[in-house]
Amino acid sequence: MSQGTVDSRRTRLKRPAKPRRGLRTVPSAPAGPAGRATFVHSLRAEWIRLRTMRATLYVVVATLVAGAGLATLNGSSAGDEYAAMSAADKLMFDPLATSLKGVILAQLTLALLGGLAITSEYGSRTIVSTLTAVPRRGRVLVAKAVVLTAIALPTGMLTTLGGFLAGQSALESSGAPYVALGDPGAWRAVLGGGLFLTLAAVLGLAAGIMISSTTATVTTLFATTLIVPALAPSFPGTLANWTTKFWPPSAGGQIVTEYRDPDLLNPWPGFTVMAGCVVVLLTAAFLTFRRRDA
Repeated sequence: MSQGTVDSRRTRLKRPAKPRRGLRTVPSAPAGPAGRATFVHSLRAEWIRLRTMRATLYVVVATLVAGAGLATLNGSSAGDEYAAMSAADKLMFDPLATSLKGVILAQLTLALLGGLAITSEYGSRTIVSTLTAVPRRGRVLVAKAVVLTAIALPTGMLTTLGGFLAGQSALESSGAPYVALGDPGAWRAVLGGGLFLTLAAVLGLAAGIMISSTTATVTTLFATTLIVPALAPSFPGTLANWTTKFWPPSAGGQIVTEYRDPDLLNPWPGFTVMAGCVVVLLTAAFLTFRRRDA
């Protein structure tokens, strides 16, 4: 083989390949903050998740029905009860609390909604994808709390307003004392009751984050909102007095009452106890959420 033939082959090997027709190189997009999830993205994702969760509609409907239904039942039966009361008991009769007894059950239903807002993600393991998309757990927690509040607040307000109107109408029909929205304390009970129910929902969220199990969260919320207040008077001595007066759901529930029991907190101090408890639990939930593996 001649030297010229070898040089010719080397030249052909060094030639760059011609690009194919119809193809071109597209430069990759530079990495930057444009692709990062913002707080608005987190809010939108949490809104879609909670709005499409099957339990949300059930809880909202159950809360509204409980508020109006129990108010009507209590108001309808109050006429005969009031007529049979002694003079001293009649002085303690509270038309506001009678019409808003549904708040006791409504706080549980909305607390369950708050708990399910996070425990459903732990149960289905979608919490992993949530935290992958938004690694900042504080942002995830705040977004969940904001979206939950956006649902719980109007639900709570409608529950207390509907309960008040239905209950007072039933009280009037039964011959028992009743109040109108313009009377002192009425709007405080309606608006404060709605805020109390919203706090109950956020309390449920905090409990769900710390417990993470749906079954355990439901059991805990049922015990704290219904069982403990019901059993508190049977507790021994000082424990009974303290629990009846300062247990957060019991203290917060005073916001819908008018009669001032000297052994219980007044409406706004009781509401403050409930709000302070929720702040403490939400802080503890954040610390737990930040340290726990998904």
